[in-house]
Amino acid sequence: MTSSNVSVAVDYISRQQRERDAGQRARVTWLYGLSGSGKSTLANALERKLRADGMLTFILDGDSLRTGLNRDLGFSDEDRAENIRRVAEVARLFLEAGVIVISAFITPNEQLRSTVRSVIGDDLIEVYVHCSFEKCRARDVKGLYAKAAAGEIAQFTGRDSAFQEPSSPHLIIDTENTSLEDSLARLSQYVLPRLQLQP
Repeated sequence: MTSSNVSVAVDYISRQQRERDAGQRARVTWLYGLSGSGKSTLANALERKLRADGMLTFILDGDSLRTGLNRDLGFSDEDRAENIRRVAEVARLFLEAGVIVISAFITPNEQLRSTVRSVIGDDLIEVYVHCSFEKCRARDVKGLYAKAAAGEIAQFTGRDSAFQEPSSPHLIIDTENTSLEDSLARLSQYVLPRLQLQP
């Protein structure tokens, strides 16, 4: 339900000023792919690199947000959509603060990705972290694939709920056949120039 008596507050410190103060262009790098594909690992590696370069960053990760802001949401199609919408809105607030955002979420279909695009707009960098279901299941870092196979997790993406291959991500990182070091190098090579302020 949308409130009809809410107005947007006037921010006397513009996003552009905040970006100039931080010496960076705020963007959202949104990593999506199957559970266990390496999204969070890559997000953390990218953040460490950016912070080492003096950049102001923040990671939005599915696990942390589902224990806080989105703890009221389950894994139905409706709840998944609301989860992603909320995260995109939070990312947009960070953009207005001049902060570089790195998001790591499964984001399993084009409808959800379209929601992200509509909220964030041209400041979005979409990165598909590609890894086969079989390889992710073999890794099973969090034990989720075993739980899904035992019937303890319903609507598990890639097994009970489909993961739709993206149509046009800005970048594809193949973590199944590429080391973390090389994956990070490729990601950084794409992202870093887009974080530079234009003179």
